Amino acid sequence: MSAEDEAQLPLFDTDPERQFSADKGQQETFSAAPEFSKYIVYVDESGDHSLQSIDDNYPVFVLAFCIFHKRHYSEAIVPALEKFKFNWFGHDQIILHENEIRKESGSFNIFKSRDENLYFLDQLTEIIDRSNFVLISCTIDKRALKTRDELDTNPYHIALRYCMEALYGFLEEKEQAKLRTHIVFECRGKKEDQELELEFRRLCDGNNGLGIDLPFEIQFSDKKAMSSGLQLADLVARPIGLKTVKPDQGNRAFEVLKRKFYCEGGREHVGQGYEGIGMKIFPTPESEKPR
Repeated sequence: MSAEDEAQLPLFDTDPERQFSADKGQQETFSAAPEFSKYIVYVDESGDHSLQSIDDNYPVFVLAFCIFHKRHYSEAIVPALEKFKFNWFGHDQIILHENEIRKESGSFNIFKSRDENLYFLDQLTEIIDRSNFVLISCTIDKRALKTRDELDTNPYHIALRYCMEALYGFLEEKEQAKLRTHIVFECRGKKEDQELELEFRRLCDGNNGLGIDLPFEIQFSDKKAMSSGLQLADLVARPIGLKTVKPDQGNRAFEVLKRKFYCEGGREHVGQGYEGIGMKIFPTPESEKPR
């Protein structure tokens, strides 16, 4: 190991104890048991969660949890997105926003031809494809939900509960469920953020389908923050919704994403058995209900 490598701050300390050199040369032994899990979660949504206004062309609300291993996120994903931005824009002060990219508006009104635009999308899709992350989502069919007589018909609350419960299952598999995991949401507004935090903490306090306390911490991020995780979460949410709204329509982005979903059987079965596990639709479609 080079002197430069030794000087790098390790992301995870695997030794149960380590020696700390104090300024006066004294040795102090302390526990290095981690307080935080090895995973970080970034969240975004697609569509609105109002049941009063339902768009017939997109009558769904999607909440997407992107789960990253912190080491892979910091050492591979963030640098890849930064290089992508430098190559296309000459700087990294660009927020990758699915709506603007799709409409070629704002900072994304730069393409001289259709081919150039497709090349941009191909490179971005390749980054998503090569990035290792686990996807958990809940799609709410607002038209079907509106006809149900249930105590809580807030699409956001329903989706949040499912995603948090599924996240706990994933962390149990990774033996990280007893450690604190941060879940990062983009700020939406003071009132909306307060309502979200209240529901989040209610779920963490045992008011969930598992009936247990959940070791999660909520973190809000400003819309202008250059968060690679939030940008990726923004890019994946709409393709999931489109798969539900137009299941027979070509959806290249979803074909990449389906190999990311939390599923039965672990890494050996990616792209299979994710329906109802990593990808939830609520209310459950008739075709997926057990006979």
